[in-house]
Amino acid sequence: MQRLYDFLRRHPTWVDGFWAVVLFGLSCPSVVNLYGARGHGALAVVLVVTAALGVVIALRRRLPEPMLLLATAAGLAQVTLDIKPTPADFALLVILCTVAAIGSRWASRFGLAAGMCAAALAQLRWPVEEASPLGHVAMGVFQAVPFALAWVLGDSMRTRRAYLAQLEERAARLEKEREAQSKVAVAAERARIARELHDVVAHNVSVMVVQADGAAYVLDTAPDQARAALETISTTGRQALAEMRRLLGVLRTGEHQETGEYVPQPGVGQIDELIEQCRTAGLPVDFKVEGTPRPLPSGVELTAYRIVQEALTNTRKHGGPHAGASVRLVYFDDGLGLLVEDDGKGAPHELYEDGGADGRGHGLIGMRERVGMVGGTLDAGPRPGGGFRISALLPLKPAH
Repeated sequence: MQRLYDFLRRHPTWVDGFWAVVLFGLSCPSVVNLYGARGHGALAVVLVVTAALGVVIALRRRLPEPMLLLATAAGLAQVTLDIKPTPADFALLVILCTVAAIGSRWASRFGLAAGMCAAALAQLRWPVEEASPLGHVAMGVFQAVPFALAWVLGDSMRTRRAYLAQLEERAARLEKEREAQSKVAVAAERARIARELHDVVAHNVSVMVVQADGAAYVLDTAPDQARAALETISTTGRQALAEMRRLLGVLRTGEHQETGEYVPQPGVGQIDELIEQCRTAGLPVDFKVEGTPRPLPSGVELTAYRIVQEALTNTRKHGGPHAGASVRLVYFDDGLGLLVEDDGKGAPHELYEDGGADGRGHGLIGMRERVGMVGGTLDAGPRPGGGFRISALLPLKPAH
């Protein structure tokens, strides 16, 4: 049954054709009874008009405007040739409803006007005998009611169809917006994870490389120093693994909450440990805090930690073997200030100008992205007296 229903919905002309045949079959007996005595010629003309109304029913949805004109011509032929109404005239109501529902605006208005005129013409052409003038008017109004109701029904169907189409369009637009927002969210999350991976890997691996080089250099002459360097490598490696596990926990939904295995995001409180790690790795760092320390938003704390981490990593990479660094952390009333300087030879120019055409400089790009996410400002470049300077201002409230 469902297949039959779907087939009929895909082929509405077949359904209309069936009803056209039924209507023609119902009209033929009355046509023969009324006009058979007039002769074969008159009967043939009436049957042609009846068949034309059947065609109107069959093709009303495929060709609504032409069928309206055909129905109008058939109705005028009935009035002109004195062909009284038959069951086939039901096609006039059907085509009026159809053009009001799916036809063009001019066809809808024309159909309504033609329907009102048809009621009046029918009353004038075939008046009710022994009726008063007021009775004729009342009968004309009564005959106009079906045409008006047919037009109202079709126009209501048009309005409902337009409303549903608007809802579907709105739903499709919202779906596209949701997809776009999902893509933006995925891209932002991928960028965040990429920044985290870069900061974790770049910092910890650089410490491990420096310590490994030092251990290899003093392995024969100072075994105790080599052993200490290897312990630092081991500790740094474990820290890197812990942070990598935390990042993987972000990617595995629910795992962080279920196991509790992953360490929390680092913040300002861990900068002391970070600097001590750098000192152990051989980089002298002077660290000072100005202002009154207080709890900060987690995003600001993580951004501050990553800026210091990346700045010290760059010092080890590009500052040279005898470089030293200084870190200043300043608490303002409305924000947090950071100043990281070193006295090394500085990073190559292409690494801090727009990230470099060769795709390097991802650390500074990540810094700018992090600072931008919390509504802050970042300035990075060489110091006038040599070395490199990174300064940042992180507001407590994001910029709108």
